Amino acid sequence: MSCFGTRSSKKKVVEEKLQARQSQEDRRDGMEGGEIGAKQQFKYQLSRIMRPDDTNFVGNVHGGAILKMIEEAGCIVSTQHCNIQNGDRCLAALVRVEKAEFLSPMFVGEVAHVTSEITFTSKHSLEVQVKVMAENILTGAKRLANKAALWYVPCSLQNVNKIMEVPPIKYVSEEQMEEGRKRYEAQKMERLETKARLEEVVLPPTNPEKYTVGFSQSSLIHLVGPSDCTQHSYVPGGRTMKLMDDVAGIVATRHCQTNVVTASVGPINFHRKISKGYVVTVTGRLTFVSNKSMEIEVLVDADTVVGTEEKYRAVSAFFTFISLDKDNKPLPVPPLKIEGEQEQRRCEEGKARYMQNKAKRMAEKERQQ
Repeated sequence: MSCFGTRSSKKKVVEEKLQARQSQEDRRDGMEGGEIGAKQQFKYQLSRIMRPDDTNFVGNVHGGAILKMIEEAGCIVSTQHCNIQNGDRCLAALVRVEKAEFLSPMFVGEVAHVTSEITFTSKHSLEVQVKVMAENILTGAKRLANKAALWYVPCSLQNVNKIMEVPPIKYVSEEQMEEGRKRYEAQKMERLETKARLEEVVLPPTNPEKYTVGFSQSSLIHLVGPSDCTQHSYVPGGRTMKLMDDVAGIVATRHCQTNVVTASVGPINFHRKISKGYVVTVTGRLTFVSNKSMEIEVLVDADTVVGTEEKYRAVSAFFTFISLDKDNKPLPVPPLKIEGEQEQRRCEEGKARYMQNKAKRMAEKERQQ
């Protein structure tokens, strides 16, 4: 009897040790899982196959379609993060696109993997970095197609004019936080400078000559319907950027008379919300032309169909396009004929932005070598 009793005791001890070891592993896995979850909390990925209705008339995926996906991914990760705290539920609204780069064209049948990550938070705003990978699902080959940096603010669902506080994120290092703070201060200053020019009125051209600003200036008028809006009856930034890219493409095509594609976008500043039932007028005009690129200023004005509210400037932006031949190789761009002091001023400002972006690209290449 004692022999059986001893075996039972030994078995019980072994089982207790195994249970204790398993419990330790479970706690360790739980801790690791918690750490991973915290990191993933600041990230989000969406994927979608590119279809014919996503393309322009030559078969490339439309730049506006990609911008719309980028904005959606940024909105999701920002909204998720801002709702982890107690208080009013909120929805993240896009207020600025710092820069969006188009590094490689995408085509029908490829899958776009859009990854968004929160990289900086201030008291009332978030910076989101987005990357778009294009995948050929037949071969499995992937390439980096787009990069973008966007800024969002959380708007209360109870009162959309109330900006909520943003939960802080944890940074890998003090240097990472300081770099983010510098980007935050820089974009804040640039937005203030942009607001000073919001009252400028864009007049329609009269009998313009070829290759002048007026010759290619283009406008699109759109009535905002339910399908253009979020569930809270406001137009999301991605939908607006799609319209803006359409107009910028028309301007570039009229100037070059060739196939054109979006090369980069930014900055885009969202100044005021656009509601369902409003009429938006999207106007694009050339500001500067280099040997192989065109900078196009795009302005979005909004007003009501009925009522007494005056038209207001909702969005302002700069798009850069390039001209392509039948083999998708860059073509020289016809020079822009400048007329008047205002066009000359905008041209000089555009050239300064061009040179600044060129210097940044050169510095980035040197860092990678």
